[in-house]
Amino acid sequence: MSQFRLARLCLMLAAVGLSSAAVIPAVNAQDKPAAAAEAPKDSVRPELFKLLDPAQIKPLMDAKNYAEIQSRVTQAEAFPNRTPYEDYVVNRMKLSLGSATNNNAIAMPALEAVIGSGRLAPNEQADFIQALANMHYNAKDYPKAIEWFKRYQKESTTPEKVAAPLTRAYYLGGDYANAKAALLPAIEATEKAGQKPSEEDLRLLASSANKVKDDAGYLTALEKLVAHYPSDDFWTDLLNRGVARKSGFDAQTNMINVYRLEAAAVKQMAAEEYVDLAELSLRDGFPTEAKKAIEAGYAAGVLGKGANAKTHASLRDKANKGAADDAKNIAAGEAGAAKAKTGAGLVNLGWAYATMDQGDKGVGFIQQGIAKGGLKNAEEAKLRLGMAQVRAGKKADAIATFQTVKGGGGAGDLAKYWLVLLAQQK
Repeated sequence: MSQFRLARLCLMLAAVGLSSAAVIPAVNAQDKPAAAAEAPKDSVRPELFKLLDPAQIKPLMDAKNYAEIQSRVTQAEAFPNRTPYEDYVVNRMKLSLGSATNNNAIAMPALEAVIGSGRLAPNEQADFIQALANMHYNAKDYPKAIEWFKRYQKESTTPEKVAAPLTRAYYLGGDYANAKAALLPAIEATEKAGQKPSEEDLRLLASSANKVKDDAGYLTALEKLVAHYPSDDFWTDLLNRGVARKSGFDAQTNMINVYRLEAAAVKQMAAEEYVDLAELSLRDGFPTEAKKAIEAGYAAGVLGKGANAKTHASLRDKANKGAADDAKNIAAGEAGAAKAKTGAGLVNLGWAYATMDQGDKGVGFIQQGIAKGGLKNAEEAKLRLGMAQVRAGKKADAIATFQTVKGGGGAGDLAKYWLVLLAQQK
């Protein structure tokens, strides 16, 4: 986050009206005794002006003779009965000195006093409030930073300028509930405007939700991260939390479909996930799919090594043999699937063809199976139809199919995330 540069506060002394023209000579006590007790409003007494004369201060600043300037400020602060305007002038000088020397112990109280003087124009007042908020933020005094950022929002015409640092102050100060409450509407407004939220904001939203144990909020943030900034880690976490760990998930039916989507979405799966996908594919009678999963794991360099190398090799041999047999015999099963009472055989036959890179043929058989009916899980069948259409290169058809998938022990969630993936690819 860009910070308000302290150099911006190194203001010319002339800007505070401290010039020879602004000095009003002391009134003769004999002429106007009533006025002798205090200097006129918005003036600086000559003896104080000598200490803070811009003509003398500027070369000292240029020469970085800060010790002399500090000495003059100290002497000025010792003057008794200073007027509010003289206080203002002294604090502006202290602010310039603190800013030039990066001394917040000097600059911050001086800046707060200048803000409280009531002598700043509205736009300058807002800038100074923002500067003080940022100084507290940089000093990691997040409660004070929040206080001043909120004051900026109240008094400025551009409250949105400090929305990001205010949110981060909430988060870094441990107020995760307020951080989450501020982030979500801002992110949604950005998306509504057709713009892309920052990854940092989305990560902060996810972390804030996680800190307050808001699982739904975390999942929302994760979905947005996958939509805008897809990565293997985000996709894996999303499929775990958004599908596999949700109540009602039918692992027996849809765990394999989780792996199928993951394989399509990520660059590389974990070794055990390639193995699980292969074993589930063999269980369900799709050896070609198993073979491809195993080969992908070997190509990724995560299978065939270590303590499980022999197990991987055995699984590979089993998948290769099954795939070879399936390629020889699959056509013979078409007649039996067509004569069956339900469409389950046709759906399975179609998916087998889809795994063999015969997408169009696979789509046709799955559609016949769905039309025939009698399926134990029609939503899962539609999910497989959409995946077959993806493999056939029919993305528009796949989108239309996935949009119809509902519930189904995880099928609806998987269809939703397939739509996210296809939108990214499109």
